[in-house]
Amino acid sequence: MEKRKDVFQSTSSTTRSPRPEEKSGKDYLFLNTDEFKAKIQAQEFLEWATVHGEYYGTSRRLIEDLIGKGIYPLLAIDVQGAASIKRKMPDSVLIFLAPPSMESLKTRLEKRKDAKDDMMKRLADSREEILAAGNYDYIVVNDDLDRAVSQIDSIISAEKLKVSRQDLSKLLPAYS
Repeated sequence: MEKRKDVFQSTSSTTRSPRPEEKSGKDYLFLNTDEFKAKIQAQEFLEWATVHGEYYGTSRRLIEDLIGKGIYPLLAIDVQGAASIKRKMPDSVLIFLAPPSMESLKTRLEKRKDAKDDMMKRLADSREEILAAGNYDYIVVNDDLDRAVSQIDSIISAEKLKVSRQDLSKLLPAYS
């Protein structure tokens, strides 16, 4: 986010309880189940899913506003949400951010101090999520933060340069 002014990280909504270090509106928009279901009914989410027993979703209005301003929304979502986004927005670019190993994922989850049952569920679910990585456009292994950031930055730069994303009429001289 520090490197690029044309990228904005979307804040997802969730029904799970905040962790001690998380702040509503920054890390997530924390909603109760009734609030979340009302937003589903009002079609306010571009995508939503139940993950690890909780609801998660992405604001349709925010994403449409960002794209309309030429800003690339960065979504930190699970594989269900990514599949939904790809169906609705086929031009989207999916980057699977993978742990370097299951052991390092376990260590990262232990540091978050989630309940043991939650951690075990997330570890079990992660195996299926990693299998879904084949549905993504890119995989970045998050073993070194600086390298992962650089790789994602490179992906965004390359995607911006694709012919299919260019207005080729700007390359042609104007004829009168």
